[in-house]
Amino acid sequence: MDGSRDSWVNTTHDWAGTVDEDHLGRIRRRSGEFVPGGPEHLLLEVVAYAADEAAGRGGGRCVVTLHTDGSVSVKDDGRGTDTRVDEHGRVVKKPVMATKDLRFFDLPEAERLPDGHPRRGMSVVAALSEWLIHTNRRANGSWSQRYERGVPVTGLQPVEADGTTGTCVRFLPDETLRSRWSLTAGELALWSGHWPDLTARLEDQRHGEDRPGP
Repeated sequence: MDGSRDSWVNTTHDWAGTVDEDHLGRIRRRSGEFVPGGPEHLLLEVVAYAADEAAGRGGGRCVVTLHTDGSVSVKDDGRGTDTRVDEHGRVVKKPVMATKDLRFFDLPEAERLPDGHPRRGMSVVAALSEWLIHTNRRANGSWSQRYERGVPVTGLQPVEADGTTGTCVRFLPDETLRSRWSLTAGELALWSGHWPDLTARLEDQRHGEDRPGP
């Protein structure tokens, strides 16, 4: 047991809440401010989390996949999103999708992503996606959860363990932001240079293509 949630120390997110509707609404109302680079900026927000894991472990990998339905996914080989058990025996995941990232959201000068725009956190991706599926594999269990415009619409759905750990985030950008993804392996490699501990590979399934990066 991980004990009372009140005793959990906040690092990247506040464990006290699960969904911050006001925060998500602010992002949706001011989408131009939070995704100035368009849907590619949403992708960079997700890759940045894979890079965090890679930096913390001295190296890591991720696969960026462009899917036939217009969605994109980022799958990494990190530890997976922190998941704990409270004093009532309930499984609680760190609320990375539906609450603000305490490191970046109100401190846009703290870090710039490879497109030159400020990092704000994963909640921007969730809020500005028609849907997002967060699949999580940790040593203490695996699960998946679906969000629609940042709000969870399912609980944590068990996923069969496969001997790996890591996170997969698949999302479909809001229609107002959606455009044909033009990402190439070369562009992804250029972005990856921003995070020297991360090795990224691109898979383009839209035409049955797999384009490995360097």
